[in-house]
Amino acid sequence: MTDRVVLAYSGGLDTSVAIGWIADATGAEVIAVAVDVGQGGEDLEVIRQRALDCGAVEAYVADARDEYAEEYCMPALKANGLYQDKYPLVSGLSRPVIVKHLVTAAREFGATTVAHGCTGKGNDQVRFEVGITSIAPELKCIAPVRDLALTRDKAIEYASRHQLPIETTKSNPFSIDQNVWGRAIETGFLEDIWNAPTKDIYNYTDDPAFPPVPDEVTISFEHGIPVAIDGEKVTPLQAIEILNRRAGAHGIGRIDIVEDRLVGIKSREVYEAPGAVTLIEAHRELENVTLEREQLRFKRGVEQKWGELVYDGMWSSPLKDSLDAFVNDTQEYVSGDVRMVLHGGRATVTGRKSETGLYDFNMATYDEGDAFDQSAARGFIEIYGLAAKQAAARAARVKG
Repeated sequence: MTDRVVLAYSGGLDTSVAIGWIADATGAEVIAVAVDVGQGGEDLEVIRQRALDCGAVEAYVADARDEYAEEYCMPALKANGLYQDKYPLVSGLSRPVIVKHLVTAAREFGATTVAHGCTGKGNDQVRFEVGITSIAPELKCIAPVRDLALTRDKAIEYASRHQLPIETTKSNPFSIDQNVWGRAIETGFLEDIWNAPTKDIYNYTDDPAFPPVPDEVTISFEHGIPVAIDGEKVTPLQAIEILNRRAGAHGIGRIDIVEDRLVGIKSREVYEAPGAVTLIEAHRELENVTLEREQLRFKRGVEQKWGELVYDGMWSSPLKDSLDAFVNDTQEYVSGDVRMVLHGGRATVTGRKSETGLYDFNMATYDEGDAFDQSAARGFIEIYGLAAKQAAARAARVKG
């Protein structure tokens, strides 16, 4: 029986050429797998037919938009998932759902190997291969660009020689990856980290220097998940899409960062994630209202590690599973409404309301009706500062 290889297929030049390239190099039949995670662009059926026209023996397509929003973006929201305090894991989150469908297709069509289009310098090769081996250790992995020397020049020449139905002349200086959670732009003139991003690289966001009138929005959460916007019920996917449009119109969610890749190099990346940034800002503020002090402090440290694990391709790791259990437990009371004003590149919280919050107006007020017993403070301070007082006394005694 002829070996079969499942290929993560985008419909673009490189992965279209990879179908025949893999077949020529390995003698295997290729099954193309296209997964819609909200990246937009061509219809899945068009992509499916192109894969077949380029030589795939089967083409597996999956509309995973709701699955991605609910099972990957929402856990990231509950964890306030940011890498290096800025990047909302746009690519790192989408790879596990793509991996899941690659493995499903491999088992369905009897493939022994999974192929992806990553280079040897990036994070995605790790995310794909570690992800695959974590849930399907029996499968092998290959990367045509990295392992089979498929360069862009060779891809263009191969497509022309074989008259493949794919555009080979369009020149794009950037590498772009996008899905409903955000958009990543790298390479080209951005590799000089002194160069400022130009306006033409953005697609999800408008120029924040020329915003429309301020947009007030109220986001309702239940157990850490957005369930309504301005009183209208929404699914997680709808919440992200609506805020992508509304926050994007104000240029919210633009990120320019030099980040530490897993392979050990620093890389300049530009992102735009209007919906993700707005939701995380609202969610963090609701947690300020609903989480107990020590729980909240500890969770902020957990969030950093959670983001690092996802960035590093460890979605299915035991530690990530354990952190998920903690994060989910913290969300029991994270319910309520957050009002924000979207304007000029910023999503600013202007109001919070929660039936399960820990904010007590009567305890917090300085006006009449104050329920806080201020007489208790003196003794509290004496006890709280006792250890520091004793240490200071010892230092004075010993050092003279």
